[in-house]
Amino acid sequence: MPGMGTSLNTHNPTIVAAFQSALLRQGLVAIAFLALLAIAWNVLRAAAYRRGAPPHVAGQQAVVAPEPAARRLLRIGFGCLWLFDGVLQGQASMPLGFASGVIAPAGASSPSWVRHLAGVSVTTWNDHPVTAAAAGVWIQVGIGLLLLVAPRGAWSRFAGLAAMSWGLVVWAFGESFGGLLGGGVTWLFGAPGAAFVYAVAGGLVCLREGAWTARLGRRLLFGMGLFYLAMALLQAWPGRGFWQGSFPGGAPGTLTGMIRDMAATPQPGWLARLVRDFSDLIGAHGFAVNLVAVVLLAAVGLAFCSGRRRALRWATVANAVLCVADWVLVEDLGFLGGVGTDPNTMLPFILLATAGLLASRGAAVAAAAPAPAAPPPGVPWRARLAGLLDRPAFLLRSLAALGAVVLLALGAVPMAVASLNPVADPILTEAIDGAPSPADFPLLSFSLQDQRGTTVTAASLRRKAVLLTFLDPVCTTDCPVIAQELKRADAMLGALAGRVEIVAVVANPLYHSLAAIRAFDATEGLSSLPNWLYLTGPVPVLQRLWANYDVAVAVAPGGAMVQHADIAYLIDPHGRVREILNSDPGPSSAASESSFSGVVVSSLEKVLP
Repeated sequence: MPGMGTSLNTHNPTIVAAFQSALLRQGLVAIAFLALLAIAWNVLRAAAYRRGAPPHVAGQQAVVAPEPAARRLLRIGFGCLWLFDGVLQGQASMPLGFASGVIAPAGASSPSWVRHLAGVSVTTWNDHPVTAAAAGVWIQVGIGLLLLVAPRGAWSRFAGLAAMSWGLVVWAFGESFGGLLGGGVTWLFGAPGAAFVYAVAGGLVCLREGAWTARLGRRLLFGMGLFYLAMALLQAWPGRGFWQGSFPGGAPGTLTGMIRDMAATPQPGWLARLVRDFSDLIGAHGFAVNLVAVVLLAAVGLAFCSGRRRALRWATVANAVLCVADWVLVEDLGFLGGVGTDPNTMLPFILLATAGLLASRGAAVAAAAPAPAAPPPGVPWRARLAGLLDRPAFLLRSLAALGAVVLLALGAVPMAVASLNPVADPILTEAIDGAPSPADFPLLSFSLQDQRGTTVTAASLRRKAVLLTFLDPVCTTDCPVIAQELKRADAMLGALAGRVEIVAVVANPLYHSLAAIRAFDATEGLSSLPNWLYLTGPVPVLQRLWANYDVAVAVAPGGAMVQHADIAYLIDPHGRVREILNSDPGPSSAASESSFSGVVVSSLEKVLP
């Protein structure tokens, strides 16, 4: 029947178009802000130089030591990763595929409190898929840009703080702590989670430049060494399935099954074959492959913990080779398949280890850098401003840093607002049912009985807004869902509920008695709603009403099922139909139900005086 059985898929054109439109609008806002900012800075600079700037202020530049190489590597390397992740977040399947395909599975084997955190993320994302997906793009692009354009000072430390904060949020709510609290934890598949490594790198960038000494580098590598030793122990732990390439009977072992799943991800054919061949190798020689992994992890870990310069160099190179091999053969690059949002942990591990090695070679020189000379007292503010702006590179970085903060705000503010809004986005209803259709015709006359046996006519419904729909009292699929959506809409109306009547007409020629509709009301918890009316009457009267309102009702052979169109009419207090809504509940998810309830409330509010 028309209007029944509609569902959402990850490439729903309505959602994808809304997502792309949101990105375009927000991008134009960012560009407009940058243009205004550039104009303002140039106007201020011109005003300052019209007054003239003293030579000791204008153009004065302090001698500043170079940024420590280790810090620069982390800042630029992770800045590029954040930008890349932001681009991945813009994939068309993100709004509808990310929550169910990434967040929910990440916490499936974790304790209940971890699954609860993941559930909060899933709920927010499912309720506001376009807002959440677009926010992810701008937050990550903003962090990446800020890391790249702010090499030092407060802006740079703020970039590190933003990276650390957002990384920890994603690690807890999006990655379920990297699966560390669940079963099957293995370094080979990304433990402890990419977001945690991003957060560690952000925390390191937060440090003042004088902290980048050999001691810091050795501590970083020592910490990585302990972690690698712990991962080697977990990889070697008996009973976790990593030693078996395949189990008796031909079932794949833990590692073999994981890699075969990765090989099935949409990707280039050559890469799929490479990953599949490696999974076959593990299936045939699982013990040997796992032994090599355990030995290499333990050896790299011990070398990092030793603190010896030659061992650290060897371990850094070995770590890079091991990470690249794992990234290609096991993690399958990490970002393929349409919902991958980062290249997983191997590239971040390479950056961390290399930065630790660079820092361990000697103390940072930035601590001895002379501070910029302060202008003498009494210098006009315009002269001070001219001195600050008389450096094109500084001006460009300042503008770019402020632009990056704007991008962060474009993502963070809508995400925060969405997380506090319990009503799902109306775009979900539009994606399932289409937008409400405008109408303008009078409510057709009828005379029926409500669930209390009281006669209800079209004229008796005047002076209130009315939502009119058609429900089968013995339906077990769509109708109970629609009833719950209307019940939720009534609760959302609050004080306005007294000015609204929610009316359902029986849509079943076989079961239309008062007993049937009363049973339906009791089951769905509608009996206590003072503005709920469920109407019935003789079949000929009902059939005329169905025909007048385009509600095609068909009885399946043998009376096994009654099918009818899911449709609702919005009627203003003057008795005129103003909108026609497709009320098909689609996937009947919490998000789709909340979205439809919100649309009903919004439509009713529009017709109330």
